Amino acid sequence: MSRDKETRLLERTIKESWRRELEAAKLYRLCASRESDAHRRSVFLRLAELESTHAKWWQEKLRELGMAVEAPTVDETSLNQLSQKEALDRIEAVERSNADWYRSLRQVLEDESLTSIIDRIDADEATHADFDFSAEARPEPVPKGRKHRLQSLWGEERWHRQHTGGWVGDAIYGVNDGLGAIFGIIAGVAGYTDSSQTVLVSGFFGALASTLSMAAGAWLATKSENELMETEIAHERQEIEADKEHELEELALLYELKGFSGQEAKAVATRIASNPDQFLQTMAQEELGIHETSTGNPWKSAVFGGISTFVGAIIPLIPFFFLTGFVAMVVAAIVSLAAHFAVGAAKSLITVRSWWASGLEMTVVGLLVGIVSYGLGMLGSMVLG
Repeated sequence: MSRDKETRLLERTIKESWRRELEAAKLYRLCASRESDAHRRSVFLRLAELESTHAKWWQEKLRELGMAVEAPTVDETSLNQLSQKEALDRIEAVERSNADWYRSLRQVLEDESLTSIIDRIDADEATHADFDFSAEARPEPVPKGRKHRLQSLWGEERWHRQHTGGWVGDAIYGVNDGLGAIFGIIAGVAGYTDSSQTVLVSGFFGALASTLSMAAGAWLATKSENELMETEIAHERQEIEADKEHELEELALLYELKGFSGQEAKAVATRIASNPDQFLQTMAQEELGIHETSTGNPWKSAVFGGISTFVGAIIPLIPFFFLTGFVAMVVAAIVSLAAHFAVGAAKSLITVRSWWASGLEMTVVGLLVGIVSYGLGMLGSMVLG
């Protein structure tokens, strides 16, 4: 492709990005003009200003590259014909379209000055991803478990650390993994051979392998999460250094979305921003969901993950230390299914389900694993024997 064609293509790409942001801004202003609630109207206007700021970034980039800066046209007539509900639905469609547009641009743009604009827009969109603007009352955070439409668009591009009950959750899931894996192994081997010693040896080394695998996986996962958090925080620090006023406005909007008045939100944000370290920590927590306590200890995760997995894995093997033959397998099945129920019931500590429903579910799953594994073992014995 010739240099002139590349330049024209880049100019059209930037202008299209500019047009998309202008359309979003006009839609938010349209919703604001029809909103009777003063707080909601203020929030819509603030979001319109954010989208306008994005449009200015693209306009300034055109000017910086020496390209024509004539504003792209947006069909305001058709927008004004939309009802409030249709306008909100149109915002959803525009956000989805823009997310796809910027995602595709990341694959073809090599200029860091252009991708950095997309990064900043991405960060801004994340600030209002958790709020539902279609409700009749003022915007409120979406309840946990319900994924808002904007969050589903931009949340796919951003990372938030998920918690599962701390070490208690890690221990329960470790026991669950070890118990399920080894019960399946001994059931399959028991179906293949009548040798209790073979079942015991296979199960024991399976338990060791599961323990080491779980410990290593927990260590790597926690270490990777920490590194990803550090990267996100470093990126946020760069954004603050590049445009502190914009980040301050962003933080104020977050607090206004939470119910503060515009003046209160601005005052709180300004006070926080006066301390650079506190400003960075607050932005990381409010925008990215990262808190100081989010950092995990890889070695602690490895120890809890490994030990809990070994505890769960050794349970189905216990009868084979004292019994042999079919009796050992029957007792192992009873002990394993009882343990499945206990682990399932314990899961209710970190979930909202009742203990008996969770326990029964785990028992049924364990029973299915045992039956299928035993059947496959018998099939293998007939085929290979």
